[in-house]
Amino acid sequence: MKISASCIRCLVERQEERIRQFAEEDIKSRYMKEVLRIIAESDEEASAPYLVAQMRRKYREYFGDTEDFAEIKHRFNQMMLEKEHQIREIIHTSKDPLRYALTFARIGNYIDFGAMHEVDTKILEKMIQSAEADMVEERVYKLLLRELKTASTLVYLVDNCGEVVLDKLAIECLKEQYPELDIAVIVRGQEVLNDVTMTDAEETGLTEIIWVLENGSDVAGTQLNCINAETLAAINEADIIISKGQGNFETLNGCGLNIYYLFLCKCDWFVKRFGLARNAGAFVREKEWTKQQA
Repeated sequence: MKISASCIRCLVERQEERIRQFAEEDIKSRYMKEVLRIIAESDEEASAPYLVAQMRRKYREYFGDTEDFAEIKHRFNQMMLEKEHQIREIIHTSKDPLRYALTFARIGNYIDFGAMHEVDTKILEKMIQSAEADMVEERVYKLLLRELKTASTLVYLVDNCGEVVLDKLAIECLKEQYPELDIAVIVRGQEVLNDVTMTDAEETGLTEIIWVLENGSDVAGTQLNCINAETLAAINEADIIISKGQGNFETLNGCGLNIYYLFLCKCDWFVKRFGLARNAGAFVREKEWTKQQA
């Protein structure tokens, strides 16, 4: 997805916020000039997550290692694992388990320390409790069901820690309802903010139920020209792709693959673009959305 003027402003502001704690104004000024250069020299099709990855590498040169999210990731993984049984019961006693599972998976997208400064667990709990009032859109869901009837392969792109526990429940439902469907899950190849890596997939039990691939990239999304060959082949050959989170939408939108995007609108650009309230859920199909924007 092409970067917007609003995204450029946000990128610059977030980088300035990150270095505000440091005292050396000369070094901070040089770093911010590097940030502006990265943006100015970027390709027209460059996405925000791709540019942020470049900025993160430059940040290390100037200020050392970036923030360590290991403790946060572990805390939210464990918090959602404690809720797993309860939510699984709600899903499996509902009239449409898969739709409920996808709804909970979308709610989990709230756990995002990249798009937001703070993740309020009270808000998250409220969203979980009111899931039935915010189900994934029926029209798009029916399109997905129609395709699942004949699909052979599905790739599920996960996003954030904690959230991945709810993704696991959605994947369980997919396996139960479509036992012949070959499913692969793709995680980040390196530590990126609070995004899911193989360590998180193992901690949350995801690797025990499904084939999980690392994409080899440090981009907080799925930048097709940055991921490894195995992951790229799995994505390109998939009949259906379920893509979680804003970062995956930003890096994949416009690629033309058969993707169903599932995320919450957590920043100004997404709120404006989709005409939804902040933290409202979106469920859109790549081919339809791209056609609408043409």
